[in-house]
Amino acid sequence: MKTITKIIATSAAVVALFFTTNVNAQSKNLGIGLNVGAGTTTGLGLVIGGDIRYQFNVDKQLSIPVTAGYNNFSVKDDFGGGSFGIIPVKVGAKYFFNDSGAGAYGLAELGAGFGTSDGSGTSFVYSPAIGYAWSNGLDLAAKYEGYSNNGSIGFAGIRLAYGFSL
Repeated sequence: MKTITKIIATSAAVVALFFTTNVNAQSKNLGIGLNVGAGTTTGLGLVIGGDIRYQFNVDKQLSIPVTAGYNNFSVKDDFGGGSFGIIPVKVGAKYFFNDSGAGAYGLAELGAGFGTSDGSGTSFVYSPAIGYAWSNGLDLAAKYEGYSNNGSIGFAGIRLAYGFSL
């Protein structure tokens, strides 16, 4: 993907992070998370990363999350070793299964993943998850994150996050 397209996509994500909507004052709308998982593609090992997520709350059960972060993929020694990074920028829908704004939820996100190595390009990112958010701000989710660009890679893992209100 050309540099100008990357700049436009990143700018759109930043604008979305600061765009305000009608937000419930008691909800946690900004979260910082740690992602840890295992590569699901042959040759990939441990995946570790972090992200920041802003949620636009539609109501107590539905929110629109915008997430940006960094994931580092380790490559197993049998496949050349080393590592590479991807910067995912995603938007999605998060639905709580009760009307309290906490508890069990389902999440689906789509976006773009920008490779940090020369020539790695941009990938289509998709990421379904199920999780549980406590009213004190803690959030734990089981997730899959896939990247598609002339082939596919991905990882299955967990996201542990802490959310707070702005």
